[in-house]
Amino acid sequence: MTKTIEATLPEVDSVASCLLGLLPKDAIIFLDGDLAAGKTTLMRHIAQKIDPNFEVTSPTFSLQNCYSEHLFHYDLYRVEFADIAALGLLEEFEKSGWHFVEWGDDRLKEFLEGLGYNIWIINIKPLGDTKRLYTIEEICTN
Repeated sequence: MTKTIEATLPEVDSVASCLLGLLPKDAIIFLDGDLAAGKTTLMRHIAQKIDPNFEVTSPTFSLQNCYSEHLFHYDLYRVEFADIAALGLLEEFEKSGWHFVEWGDDRLKEFLEGLGYNIWIINIKPLGDTKRLYTIEEICTN
């Protein structure tokens, strides 16, 4: 399944609502896009749809933010696959819930897909300064 949505920044809430209705209960969702494409912004809107009190920031230095026992956010910029395993992050994906991953590489995607996890990819592409194209793709469901 592939779905595309064009949205301006004020419309990101509707993208978040769509995702909340689309994603299965347990999934690993890779947020793909260039620097400043809006990955963390989308994550913020999703989290705040679940609980308006969530303060969402990019986990650039901590690698992972847990917003609840079922909502996780990772930033793996410049983190190699071997480092993910060495840091014990692979075990985190066993937890029930939604795992949103920024900057996850193809090796990690393939590894998790091979283990049978529900894998989704959301590619965010800027369309000028005010609009984004969100391509939502279901890769693997168990």
